[in-house]
Amino acid sequence: MSDGKRAASAPWIRTRLRTAPGAAVALAVLVLVTAFLAAAFPRAVDAYETKGLRHAIRGADAGRSTVEVARPQPGLELPQEQREAEARSPELTRVGKALLKALPAPLRADTSSLAYGVRTTKPVVANEPWLPRPEAKPPRLTYAAQSGLKNHATLSSGTWPATPGGVTADSRAVQGAVTEETAARLKVKVGATVALPTAAQEPITVTITGIVAPRDPQGSYWSTDPLLRSPSLVPDPTDPFPVHFWTGTVLLAEDAGPVLLSTAAEPVLFWRIPPDPAGLTGPDGARLTSAIASLESGPGLLKVRAIAGDTAAVLTGLGHIVRDNARMRDAISPVIAVAALGIGSVAAVVLVMTGALIAARRKAELALMRSRGGSLRGIGGRLLAETSVTVLPASALGLLLAVLAVGEGRWWPAALAAAGVGLLVCVALPLRTTLQHIRPTLHGAREDMVSAKPSRRRTVAELTLLVLAVGAVTALRRRGTDGGGTDVLVSGAPVLVALIAALVLVRLYPLPLRLAARPMARLRGAIGFLSLARAGRSSAGGALPLLALLLALATAAFGGSVIAGIGDARDDAALTAVGADARVSGKSERTTLPDQLVRTVRDLDGVRSAAPLRIEFGVTMPETAAAAGDADGSGTGDRVTGTGSGADTGGGDAAGASGARAMTMVGVDPASYTRLARTTGLPDFPSGLLKATGPSAPLPKGAESDPERVLPVIASPAVAARLGKEQHAIDTLSGNFKVQVVGTVERVAALASTNFLIVNSASLEERAPTTLLLTGAPDPGKLRAAADGNGEEFVVQLRSEERARYVNTPMQAGAERIYLAAVAAGAGYALLAVLLSLLQTAPERKTLLARLRTMGLTTGQGRRLLAFEATPQALLAAGGGLLTGWATIVLLSPGIDLVPLALAGVAGSDTSPVTLRADLWSLALPAAGVVALAAAVAGVQAWWASRRGSITELRAGDSR
Repeated sequence: MSDGKRAASAPWIRTRLRTAPGAAVALAVLVLVTAFLAAAFPRAVDAYETKGLRHAIRGADAGRSTVEVARPQPGLELPQEQREAEARSPELTRVGKALLKALPAPLRADTSSLAYGVRTTKPVVANEPWLPRPEAKPPRLTYAAQSGLKNHATLSSGTWPATPGGVTADSRAVQGAVTEETAARLKVKVGATVALPTAAQEPITVTITGIVAPRDPQGSYWSTDPLLRSPSLVPDPTDPFPVHFWTGTVLLAEDAGPVLLSTAAEPVLFWRIPPDPAGLTGPDGARLTSAIASLESGPGLLKVRAIAGDTAAVLTGLGHIVRDNARMRDAISPVIAVAALGIGSVAAVVLVMTGALIAARRKAELALMRSRGGSLRGIGGRLLAETSVTVLPASALGLLLAVLAVGEGRWWPAALAAAGVGLLVCVALPLRTTLQHIRPTLHGAREDMVSAKPSRRRTVAELTLLVLAVGAVTALRRRGTDGGGTDVLVSGAPVLVALIAALVLVRLYPLPLRLAARPMARLRGAIGFLSLARAGRSSAGGALPLLALLLALATAAFGGSVIAGIGDARDDAALTAVGADARVSGKSERTTLPDQLVRTVRDLDGVRSAAPLRIEFGVTMPETAAAAGDADGSGTGDRVTGTGSGADTGGGDAAGASGARAMTMVGVDPASYTRLARTTGLPDFPSGLLKATGPSAPLPKGAESDPERVLPVIASPAVAARLGKEQHAIDTLSGNFKVQVVGTVERVAALASTNFLIVNSASLEERAPTTLLLTGAPDPGKLRAAADGNGEEFVVQLRSEERARYVNTPMQAGAERIYLAAVAAGAGYALLAVLLSLLQTAPERKTLLARLRTMGLTTGQGRRLLAFEATPQALLAAGGGLLTGWATIVLLSPGIDLVPLALAGVAGSDTSPVTLRADLWSLALPAAGVVALAAAVAGVQAWWASRRGSITELRAGDSR
C-alpha cells in the first residue's frame, strides 16, 4: 500500500469513531469483559490448583510429608574413630548441606525446620522404679541426638543437655532432656537418671538435665516423630492380653550421637528434610511426583547414596500426598471444563451476534460503497482497521485486569485466551460484513420467516452440522463419560446438545406460527395477527441468537445443578453422620444413657421430638445364615461401621464377629423412630410390623429373655437376603432370642452400615438406650450442659456443626467460585443475547409503531403488540433451554461424581459416589428470566417509542 493510501485511511477511522462513538465504546466494553473472563479463567484454575497443592502439603501430617534420608550405623569393620566421626555434628551437617543441593526440582526444603542426627529405632525397656507402669508394664524409650534443639524449644527448667569433654562410643554418661508433656506423663524430673543398656552390658547413664517446651509443637521438627513431643500409651504386641505401656523419646545433646553406636537399639543416622511448598505451583505436581519417585527408587536415590552412603534410603509419603491431590484435581477438571467450554461458546456466539448487529446497522452504507466501485478487500481492510483500533486495546486491558485480579497463574494461557477474543472480533466483523456484499445489492422485499425458504447451501450446512452433532452425542452416549480426565467431547456436550436443539427448533419454529396465524386472521382485533406476523418476519428468531440462549441456559442449568448437588451431598453426609438434627451418645459404644438424661434432653426448648436407640455393634450373624451368604456370594464382608461419635465406630466387637458375619442390632421405639424417619427424610419405616405383642411382649423388669422367644425384625436388604424368612437364634448383650425378618429398609438413622437389624427395644432384656436422636433446633450450650450434668462424659453432636466440617479446601473453593462465575457469566451473556436480538430489529419496530399510530393504534395496544411479538421467541428459547439443560445433565451425569467437590478432604465423611441430578430451580429460573427479560425489553421499547412523535420515525421515501 502506498503512503498516500495509508494517509487516506486515517481520516476514515477517526471519522467513523467520531460518528458512532457509542457503538465503538459498547464493542470495546464487551471485548474488555470477554477478554477479562477468558484470561482470568486459566489463571483462576492455576491459582486454585496451586493453592490446593500447597494446602495438601502443609495440611498433611509431618510424618508423611517430610523427606527422611536414613542409613544404618557405620559398619563395625570400620575404625572406631571413623564410625564416631560419621555420627558427629560436623559430618552430619556436611552431608545435610550436600543433600539439600542434590534435591531435584521442583522439590525445595524448608531450611528452618531441618533436623539431622542419630536416633535409636528399637525401643529400650526402662526399668527405673519411678517410671509409671499403668498395667504393670515398664515403659520403653527411644533416644535421639538431634540437631537444632535450642532453636526449636525453650528451656522450662534445668539446663540444656551438653557434652562436656566430648562423647565417644565408650562414654557411659550423657545428658538428656525431655519435653514438658513427656515429663508430666512419665513423671520425669530434672536430675533423674535412666539406664540405657549397651552391647557390652555396661549401661549408659542418661541424666535428665532439662525440661523443654516446643516452640511450634505442630511443626515438622516435632511432628515428624510425634514421640519427640508427646509420649504414647501403646498396646503390647507380645502379650496375649490387651495391656499397654508408655513409650517416649529422650533428647540427648546434639553431639552425643556416637554414644548410641554402642547400644543394641539399632541406631540409624538420619536427615529430615521438610518440604517448602511456597514455591510450588499447580502445574508442578507432575514434576514433583516424578522427582519424589526418582529419590525413592531412581537416579535421585543414586545421588543420595553417593552423598550419605551406599546403604542410605529415602523414606517419605510426599508422593502419596501429591498423587492424592492430583486425583482430586483430575476429578474436578472435567466438571470445570464443561463450564469453561459452555461459557466460551456463549461468549463467542454473542461476539458474532454483536458483529452481525453492527453489520446490519451499516448494511445500507456498505451497499452504497460497494455499488460505487468499492472493492471487498478495501472495505474489509477499512473495517479491520476500524475494529482493531478499539478491540485490540480492549483485549490488552482485559488481560491486564485479569493478571491483576488473579495474582497467581501462568501468563501465557491467559495471553492466548485474550488474544483469541481479540482475533475473533477483528476477523468476524469484517468477514461477516464483506460476505454480505460480494455482489452489489439493491433494496428488496422484506424477508418473512413463515414464507421464505432457506437456501440450499444453508440447508446443506445445517444438515451437516446436525449430523455431526448427533453423531458426536451418540458416540458420547455409547462410550460413556466416566473415562477419567478431561475429554473435549464430554466437555462439549452442552454445545453439541444446544447446536442440535437450535438447528431443529429454528426449522420447526415457522410451523406453529403458520398454524396460529390462520385463526388469528379471522378475529376482529389486529394485535394477535400482527404480533404473529412480526414474530415470523423478525430476524431476532434466527439460529445464532437461539444458539446463544440455549448454550447460556444449558451451562447455567448445569452449573446450578452442580452447586445444588454439592450442597445436597453435604447435607446428606451430615445427616448420615449424625442421624438427626442432634445426637447424644456415650464415648464408649456400650455406655447407656440414664433415664434422667433422656427426660432432661427431651424437655429442652427447641426439641421437637426425641428417638432413643439402643445400638449394639458386632452382633454375630447366625452360622447357617452366614454360611448361606458365603455360598451365594452375598457374604461380601461389609464392615459394620457407625459414624458420628467415637462410640459408634463399630470397632472392637465387630472384629471378633468374623468380619462378614457381623451385623449391627438397633433397638428402637417404633413410634418415635417413625416420626424421626419422616422428619429427616429416611425411607418410610413400617412401625406396625414391630408391635410388642404375643411372644415379643415386653419382659418384666429383671426377667431373663427366653432363647426361644421370636422377635420380629426389620433388616437391611443384605441381612434379609442372608436370613430369609426362617427363624434364627442370635446372642446379644441385650438378651438371647430368635429373630424373624418381617420387612426391610435401605437405611437406618445414625448408621452407615448396610448390615443391620431393627428390633423393638421394648422386647429386649436390656433396653437402656445408647444413643438419643433429636429433631429440632435445641440450644447447643444447654444441650451440652444437660449431657455434662449427669456425672459421665457423653458426646453431643449437632448436624449443623457436622455440616460446617465440610469446609472447602482451596481447590474445592476455587472450583466452586469458577462455577458461580460461570453461572453469572452465562446469565449475563443470555441477557445480552436477548438484548442484541431485539436491538437488531428495534428500528423496524419503531417504524411499525409510528405507522400504526397514524392509523389509530393506541399506546396500550402498541405495548401489547411488542410484548406478543417477543413472546413466541422467548418461549422458544426458554423451552429449548429447559430441554437442552436437562439433556446435558442426563448425558453427563453417569460420569460426574461430586464427591471431590463436596466431601473430599473431610475425615470420616461418606465417600460413596454422589451423582449429578437435575435441579428444578437451576433449570426453571434462567428460562423464566429469559421470558421476563424479553417482555421487559419489549415494554420499555414500546414506552420509549410512544414518547417520540411519528414524524421522527417516518420520512418520505423510506422503504422500511
